[in-house]
Amino acid sequence: MFDKRAVELKLEEEVRGKNGKEPFCSQYRCGPQLGSGGFGSVFSGQRLSDGLQVAIKQISGDKIQQWARLPGELSPVPMEVALLQRLSAVGGHPGVIRMLDWFEVEGRGFLLVLERPPQCQDLFDFITEKGALSEHFARRFFRQIVEALQFVHAHGVVHRDIKDENIVVDTRTLEVKIIDFGSGAPLKETPYREFEGTRVYSPPEWIQSQSYQAVSLTVWSLGVLLFDMVCGDIPFERDKEIIKAKPIFTRRVSKECQSLICWCLSYHPEKRPTLEEILTHPWMQSGEVGGDLQEDHSSLPSQSL
Repeated sequence: MFDKRAVELKLEEEVRGKNGKEPFCSQYRCGPQLGSGGFGSVFSGQRLSDGLQVAIKQISGDKIQQWARLPGELSPVPMEVALLQRLSAVGGHPGVIRMLDWFEVEGRGFLLVLERPPQCQDLFDFITEKGALSEHFARRFFRQIVEALQFVHAHGVVHRDIKDENIVVDTRTLEVKIIDFGSGAPLKETPYREFEGTRVYSPPEWIQSQSYQAVSLTVWSLGVLLFDMVCGDIPFERDKEIIKAKPIFTRRVSKECQSLICWCLSYHPEKRPTLEEILTHPWMQSGEVGGDLQEDHSSLPSQSL
């Protein structure tokens, strides 16, 4: 999980703006570190022009696996920048983190300036504090995530690393956003043969043949995520458990919810539902969203990032 130490990002004058714009240091102030991972680090920050709170993601140049070309840019940029820019260009979506700006750091990589909800924590921490979520609560989150992924796919992007750590929850409103497109790729109908996501969220076909389709991968990961929400932990830890594709429910979960999870976790990719079919499943149709908020908001964790 995220390292909450107050580490400062030391920026030098080599931070250049794209297309000759003002440099990073004249537009943003960088604060303590919020988290770190294989990609680099994330810091809190502030936009100087209006005081807007932002997140600043530093991507180490040697950690970038995929590159892309942007119109008007001479040098390639990380695929994550290109994917987020594509989603922002069409207006964005409330369930997807928005990239506000990006900069190249000479010899060190890239800085991505991202929106940051004022009171949020990732879903991993949320579940760790709260325990397994009620089905009302899980349904509210899950619906938002699936609808956000419909938007992402509709605009030619696949995330490829859907998991609790890549979902942030606004603890005031219970709205969620998908973050971290560092493992993402352009959406295509042909199989993918590379994977930079999280193995315990990956489907049997990747474990066995290092190949998968975009939608069936996404839906499998959603099944793991929904199980995680209603049971308090993920269903599979080892490859043999993933290949068996038989989740064991450790808590009392309704038959309707179990049926949706097991459908998403079908061994055969072609037997898994589409995102549209998930949203029309009987479990997703039961309960009122407004009721979820009223019922569960009083028991929200008090702490946030």
